[in-house]
Amino acid sequence: MSDTKASRSAADDGARLLVYGAYGYTGRLIVEAAVERGHEPIVAGRNRQKARGVASSLGLQARCFTVEDAAGHLGDVDAVLNCAGPFSETADALVDACIETGTHYLDITGELAVFERISRLGSAAADAGVTLLPGVGFDVVPTDCLAAHLHRRLPEATHLSLAIEADGGISPGTLKTALSDLGSGGAVRRDGQLRHEAVGARTRVVDFGDGFRRAVSIPWGDVSTAYHTTGIPNIDVYLSLPTNARRAVALSSSLSGVLDTDAVKRALSWLVDRSIEGPDEATRAGGEARVWGEARTDDERVVSRLRTPETYELTVETALRCAEKVLAGDAAAGYETPAGAFGPDFVLEIPGVERVDLVDGEVVDRETDESEADEGETAADETAAGE
Repeated sequence: MSDTKASRSAADDGARLLVYGAYGYTGRLIVEAAVERGHEPIVAGRNRQKARGVASSLGLQARCFTVEDAAGHLGDVDAVLNCAGPFSETADALVDACIETGTHYLDITGELAVFERISRLGSAAADAGVTLLPGVGFDVVPTDCLAAHLHRRLPEATHLSLAIEADGGISPGTLKTALSDLGSGGAVRRDGQLRHEAVGARTRVVDFGDGFRRAVSIPWGDVSTAYHTTGIPNIDVYLSLPTNARRAVALSSSLSGVLDTDAVKRALSWLVDRSIEGPDEATRAGGEARVWGEARTDDERVVSRLRTPETYELTVETALRCAEKVLAGDAAAGYETPAGAFGPDFVLEIPGVERVDLVDGEVVDRETDESEADEGETAADETAAGE
């Protein structure tokens, strides 16, 4: 990082954050929340009209450029928060530009291949004094923090399993990201190596704290990030889905070769833009997400669970907090994961997050964010007694 940027970031006074894809569903939520907190992020993206529209409505500066031209627009920027998915199409060029210009890079991806590619640039980023911190949203902050917490509970763990269940709808960007990755199939980590397998190849029954759910295996980003965070060599991730959705996953997996053509992807993207708007404010405010995790050896097993705000609500909170911490110099240069940078308890800083530890099915510990700990103590005790 340049001396000018380093001194400005170290003082945390006048440090500049640029949000790329700021006019997308999640990007705009993040920008609006940043303004409410007193920040003045630069609104950026390749669509001039949309970028200027968001910037004008919030009294912010707008910049319009493609990711290939990003280096020419980051000279006075301390950190980029990339919200423009699919990240397989935007992350690589933005990361290269950030390393070239000495600018920290963050994004909200959950794409396994993107994590893997960015991780390989850790040494170059460290030499440039740049932090590379992908996955600062629901993908993958809560799961990464839970993985690190489980590793802390059982440092000798050889196997890690994570499962997710979420309320609410889906944004256009998230759906397009999922559609763009149909052809790559699923993945697990075995003996430290990524292994291909079909999406939904395995199912397991999981108790998220309110009854059993059936979940299917998916190539969530933790197959990459949890390995970098914990070093546990065997990792798989599951998503809780109703019966019809599990059938759809199986069908899409069998048709992935057909669906993965450029023409079909473009048609699906066009359809998404015109039919999906993302969850409304009431849905975001009333929803929640649940994460389950298990770490084990041949002889021991520990289980922990998280409850969090709705996925987009959480993403706004974690993305902004990660950006603030990076701008304040709280993350090391090089490639980082959220829990690797800020510790397993980072997710507990978010209002509304609760973590529960279990042993042999019994609740042995319950933690919430400090701001709600006192008022939630009685309710937590009553819930624990009921379990």
